[in-house]
Amino acid sequence: MKIICIGRNYRAHAEELHHATGLAEEGAEPIWFLKPDTAMLRNNDPFYLPRFSQEMHYECELIVRINRVGKAISERFAHRYYDEVGVGIDFTARDLQRQAIAEGLPWERAKAFDYSAALPPKFLRLADLGGDVQRLRFALDVNGERRQTGDTSQMLFTVDRLIASVSQYMTLRMGDLLFTGTPAGVGPVRPGDELCATLEGRELLRFDIR
Repeated sequence: MKIICIGRNYRAHAEELHHATGLAEEGAEPIWFLKPDTAMLRNNDPFYLPRFSQEMHYECELIVRINRVGKAISERFAHRYYDEVGVGIDFTARDLQRQAIAEGLPWERAKAFDYSAALPPKFLRLADLGGDVQRLRFALDVNGERRQTGDTSQMLFTVDRLIASVSQYMTLRMGDLLFTGTPAGVGPVRPGDELCATLEGRELLRFDIR
């Protein structure tokens, strides 16, 4: 399985990182990158801050789990390729990412390191959440304080558009995970922090930073 992550899919987040120019213009394609399976942080295990970064940020995102094999999927059929969703954290070494962007280099060092993708112990059936992936709300609290609130209706590229776009370049397989982008409010994590993420008011993640 693979983890496909979408960048700059909420305008407010792109603006807070000063990357809003040209977002979702006519004919534009989503920005995406991959994380390996070694990036998975499961079962609400703690996240240990790596030594190579001095500025580790959380990014809470809706995750869509792919449920069948598909290649070059039409946007109008993309809804057939998922029926479960969850929330996760895309941990980002912001200092390394900033350096990579400035030098025109790939983001892997900042995004694809071990345990950089926190996954919920369980995913929820989309049908149980109303059935519309573009009408979901999710949130992240850090130490009991609300830091991020996301509404999938505000995505620049819809889930179906993302699936159609990515599948033009690579085959999607059962179990692949699509991180769909983060809203505004990203920030640093420090030892002792507790992160709690919810989807439609249902707690799916709660773990510590060490």
